[in-house]
Amino acid sequence: MEDLKFNEAGLIPAIIQDAETRNVLMLGYMNQASLEETRKSGKVCFFSRSRQKLWTKGEESGHFLYLKEIKVDCDRDTLLVKVRPEGPTCHTGSDTCWGEKNEEADFLFYLQRFLQKRKNDSPEESYTARLISRGINKVAQKVGEEAVELVIEAKDENEKLFLNEAADLMYHYLVLLIAKGYGLEDVIQVLRSRHK
Repeated sequence: MEDLKFNEAGLIPAIIQDAETRNVLMLGYMNQASLEETRKSGKVCFFSRSRQKLWTKGEESGHFLYLKEIKVDCDRDTLLVKVRPEGPTCHTGSDTCWGEKNEEADFLFYLQRFLQKRKNDSPEESYTARLISRGINKVAQKVGEEAVELVIEAKDENEKLFLNEAADLMYHYLVLLIAKGYGLEDVIQVLRSRHK
């Protein structure tokens, strides 16, 4: 945060991005004091140009923006503030100030994060937790079973059964990655290295 280029009013634009979905949620302005408050409290604080004072996003609505990371652009005159939003960001009740839904662009990464959380749930309440608690051999066995079922359905012409088996295999594959301490990003890295 050294040598930031604040404008003549002592402000710097702050682009707010969801750290998980990577969607842009809003644009606000910070001054030195609001930037320091953001870093200290872990909740994004702006300088309100209309009210001429500091304001923490969510102080009235409860829809806070929890700080994950702040990056500075190459010209040092704009901030990218990565956050975990608590509820909608816009004062209109929309997820973003552009009226867009703040959804994961890639559902598989959303599902992976969901299953990673499920891993720590009670095995009595979560099939994912129960499967992982039975050990890596059981998880691997389920992947093998689902792969065989997918191959069998591939030989027939029932699209619904084939796609359901493909979904079952994908789910169990994700659970296996999680049980081994990996994720889709690790597999993608290997595939990228091969794609040269």
